[in-house]
Amino acid sequence: MSLARYVDTFSLLGDESRLRLCALLQGRELRVTDLVRVTGISQPRVSTHLGRLREAGVVRDRRKGPQSFYTLDAARLPAAARTLLAEAARSDDPTLDGDRTRLQALETERRNGLAEYVPDELDRFYSPGRSWQSLAAGIAALLRLGDVLDVGCGDGAAASAIAPYCRSLACIDVDPRMVAETRERIASFPQASARVADVHLLPFADAAFDAVLLFHTLTYAARPARAVAECARVLRPGGRIVVLCLDRHRHQEVTGRYGERHPGFAPRDVRRRLAAAGLRVVTADVACRESKKPHLQVVLAIAEKPAAGRPATKATRA
Repeated sequence: MSLARYVDTFSLLGDESRLRLCALLQGRELRVTDLVRVTGISQPRVSTHLGRLREAGVVRDRRKGPQSFYTLDAARLPAAARTLLAEAARSDDPTLDGDRTRLQALETERRNGLAEYVPDELDRFYSPGRSWQSLAAGIAALLRLGDVLDVGCGDGAAASAIAPYCRSLACIDVDPRMVAETRERIASFPQASARVADVHLLPFADAAFDAVLLFHTLTYAARPARAVAECARVLRPGGRIVVLCLDRHRHQEVTGRYGERHPGFAPRDVRRRLAAAGLRVVTADVACRESKKPHLQVVLAIAEKPAAGRPATKATRA
């Protein structure tokens, strides 16, 4: 190898971001989106660094459909450069250690089949008509719903998607402006209605609904246990409640701006609250993780109200 090649290689690795990327790409293939998520470096910068590293022969890429997978081309590196990267991979430097921890979490998620919430990827690989909105509409068309209550309906986004497939749909929210937006969205569905009401004191009779949606409402409730108990009260035996809420986190400086009262609930906490309300928990687990910092996770829980005379049983899935 020429002296110029040695100089070029070590000049490339002298940049902190490129050194971090090379350390992560040792012995594995990763996509740009993986590297963005693990390092927190912006996508344009990651792509630029990878381009320079590829031109210099430090990394190589492999195409699979619309995606590119990158890995370190260790065989083409000087021995000293390989030694440097091997040492970086074992370093206790906080930045490098943080990268390794986040990479391990990413790999664990993939082994467990945990889905990522990556709308940026759907946009990147766009084709006419392919959007999250069309995907949600297609999935909603599979539903056959009875009488449904949407608690904390917000702007009515979920309500408008499921309204065509409900026998009746009642939407409530404490914010009159959100209720007004929901009414506009569901105006074309005579079986749907929206009103101002509080989850802590639902204005409905016992056993009035076949399904209750509690989508991102629990963390806003002043008394979460009371909110769940009220939802259970208005649910018919054999009916189902579906909960979406943020997982327990330490980023209240972010979520607090939106009025959230609680820093999320871990799956075990959601499970406990549902069981305490006399419901049989079917599942309660992290369903997805946001690709952007601070990488908030969302818990999905499903519980059923036992038929009369049948006690709630232990959760079927942890």
